Amino acid sequence: MPKVTIQKLQAMKEKGEKISMTTAYDYPTAYFVDKAEIEIILVGDSLAMTVLGLDSTVPVTMEQMIHHIRPVVKGAPNPMIVGDMPFGSYNRSNEQAIHNATRLMKEGGCDVVKLEGGKEVAGIVRAIVDAGIPVMGHIGLTPQTISKLGGFKVQGKSAEAVRKLLEDATALEEAGAFSLILECVPEEAGRLITQKISIPTIGIGAGRYCDGQVLVFHDMVGLFEKFIPKFVKRYANLGEEVVKALKDFKGEVKEGKFPADDHVFGGVSEEELKRLY
Repeated sequence: MPKVTIQKLQAMKEKGEKISMTTAYDYPTAYFVDKAEIEIILVGDSLAMTVLGLDSTVPVTMEQMIHHIRPVVKGAPNPMIVGDMPFGSYNRSNEQAIHNATRLMKEGGCDVVKLEGGKEVAGIVRAIVDAGIPVMGHIGLTPQTISKLGGFKVQGKSAEAVRKLLEDATALEEAGAFSLILECVPEEAGRLITQKISIPTIGIGAGRYCDGQVLVFHDMVGLFEKFIPKFVKRYANLGEEVVKALKDFKGEVKEGKFPADDHVFGGVSEEELKRLY
């Protein structure tokens, strides 16, 4: 698979070819995502919960994001790598936003950045884009502001709310965003927004009519058990396999079955052993 670009994603939307996207936070995961030829990898602030064991995405820092972006870039040369801008890294001023987006690109090595919000961040998106940094938008359920939204709830359940989502999507497109995440909105809202804007939409709990779909890697392969959102489909249950492997290892250690002949080194001659003893 050749390196995925903004132009490639736009062409996929125009041809009706669906876009696939998942998360990765380390080298081995990124390596396997690359082998699967997924088009986009998001190094998301979701690492707060899936990797760092935190209760929300809010505490994640710029340093932590950069730390996790670097190995993903090394492991996956072909997908587009999206660096998530953490809470508090872009809401103070345009200058702050440009500075931190630049850090993700220069120090982390990602291809583009992502930030949450609608019309209220359109000016910030424009400033970052004007500074030469591509931006992916994110509307609907925005985990960084979950306390303001009243919890993990579906957004856009009334005509007025859907209208606001469409206004947000349009504002982000006009500000220069090259694509848009739609999270936890009714399928009808996802379909309308996808039809009304010209940039690709990537859905997560936004129905079947978005231009692409994204799932958190740990959710789809069964490596996160704290909660399972309704929109998640598990394609594997690696958690169970990992526990089984660890129990098998422990059992063989206890019984003296590991290491076996295949796992040990020889090479010391009988003569040398006699000298040692």
